[in-house]
Amino acid sequence: MVSTHSASNGFIAGLIAWSAHNPVIIFFFAAAGCFWGYRSLLGAPLDAIPDLSDVQVIVYTDWPGHSPDLIEDQITYPLSTMLLAAPKVRTVRGQSVMGASFVYAIFEDGTDVYWARSRVVEYLNTLQSKLPEGVRPTLGPDASGVGWVYQYALVDKSGRHDLAELRSLQDFTLRYWLESLEGVAEVASVGGFEKEYQVAVDPIRLSLLDISLNDMARAIRRSNSDVGGRVLEIAGHEHIIRGRGYIRTLADIRQIVLKAGRKGIPITVGDVAEVSPGPALRRGLADLDGERETVGGIVVMRYGDNALDVIERVEERLTEIRPMLPAGVEIVSVYDRSSLIRGAIDTLRTTLTEEMVAVSLVVVLFLLHLRSALVVMVTLPVAILLAFLPITAQHLTANIMSLGGIAVAVGAMVDAAIVIVENVHKRLELAAAENGTADRSPVIIAAMQEVGPSIFFSLLVITVSFLPVFALEGTEGRLFRPLAYTKSYVMGFAALLAVTMTPALAMILIRGRIRGDDNPFNRRLVAMYVPVVRFAVRFRWGVIGAAILGVLATVPVFRQIGNEFMPPLNEGVLLYMPTTLPGISITEAGRVLQLMIES
Repeated sequence: MVSTHSASNGFIAGLIAWSAHNPVIIFFFAAAGCFWGYRSLLGAPLDAIPDLSDVQVIVYTDWPGHSPDLIEDQITYPLSTMLLAAPKVRTVRGQSVMGASFVYAIFEDGTDVYWARSRVVEYLNTLQSKLPEGVRPTLGPDASGVGWVYQYALVDKSGRHDLAELRSLQDFTLRYWLESLEGVAEVASVGGFEKEYQVAVDPIRLSLLDISLNDMARAIRRSNSDVGGRVLEIAGHEHIIRGRGYIRTLADIRQIVLKAGRKGIPITVGDVAEVSPGPALRRGLADLDGERETVGGIVVMRYGDNALDVIERVEERLTEIRPMLPAGVEIVSVYDRSSLIRGAIDTLRTTLTEEMVAVSLVVVLFLLHLRSALVVMVTLPVAILLAFLPITAQHLTANIMSLGGIAVAVGAMVDAAIVIVENVHKRLELAAAENGTADRSPVIIAAMQEVGPSIFFSLLVITVSFLPVFALEGTEGRLFRPLAYTKSYVMGFAALLAVTMTPALAMILIRGRIRGDDNPFNRRLVAMYVPVVRFAVRFRWGVIGAAILGVLATVPVFRQIGNEFMPPLNEGVLLYMPTTLPGISITEAGRVLQLMIES
């Protein structure tokens, strides 16, 4: 054990001496690392907070007109039991509502979301034959629980376009323009009326003509299609015969033949029903600022993409689209996460800058040597830039937690450079008192070799101190692991720079007059510190007892302190989503919403 420790110290001492004698090589590799670290920083995904959602795949099944209990028995339950056997599935949750089924397959942490989606598709293919006829489950968007990054509303203050026309503009134009952007998984439409052709049947006429509703539905469905025929050769040319039957107008629906009546007279849909355009059944509405109902779109980001880049692409595309909108229609942004992301990043950038300036001022104040302070000031940004190499390679998001790990590590990062520089100053001061103006290089190298190995291993100890954080699972792990990763990377590179770049900088920058005991600030601090130490050593048992009593006195206070899993984050944007009693109608919900906003 002793020989291994001595060998490690000897290696570190040799590395310090080599770095001090070859500063050009050290600076070259440091500059290259900083360049790639800066490139990695520019390409790192940016977001406000870590993605705390589970790896999940949503299976949506539409079965209109059927009750929740029937959907639960024939769709939700078979899908849920089947997905329980899928590999790496941790939990399966099902929800049945009127006309639709939702099944959520929650996978283990660390599972690739696209691997999970492919496994779910395989299982759905095996179960398709056991589902009711015409039922086809579909997968939800490849997005996480925090993928909602942007929302906009379509406003027409001129009154030229109603909610149905705005919804058609959103569904058939805007949605496709935005979904084509890189990083956009889905653009969900909210509010307005979905346009559809409605057939209002007269039951008395159907009964008199002996036509059932199934006969009418089957006739309309079969008439809305094209059919192909054979090839007919005429005058040396081939002519393809086909029947064109796609419905394009209301008149096409009215002319669909249901059966032949007396004397072969055809009975059409128009004879037994009223055909007209109308809105589809609504299950929700959207209101903008309490002024009027509106139509909007929710932009959902693809899993693992850069939220800030996606928002910028969406805003650029909306800027291109605005001149092409119908007269009177405007696009209003109602939610934009970019302000929160930029605010969080700016706050951390300001904090890091303040910490670096404060540390540099402290070093200058204690050493009264500006060149020595540069050793510390240069080491800090280099270690931070190098840390972004593994951060980007690991696809970690730059957010308030991951960048907070850098802020936590700044204080410990500078300890190495400060201790090394201070020891160099002390040794140079002693050497000057003994030998006068002798060659400083051997003294500087010996001073750095004296404390360098200890500093290196102490920083490694601090680096591995966050290893228990990586054992956290679930939401806690997803929240705190980014902080542990960044802090460990920064501390690791700080330890490496302490025995490579710091010696190279010290050989070049530590020149001129060295003021040790002549520093008046240090003398005052020592004068205040020594009596305290002597008192603590003389009355050691009393000091220990007072410390224990102080710790015990904090227990009642600690028990009264509240706790919260997440700190409050003020985005500066309010998304108002009230809840009411179940069963409330759309009309009443709109009225209550207006009253809430007006009050």
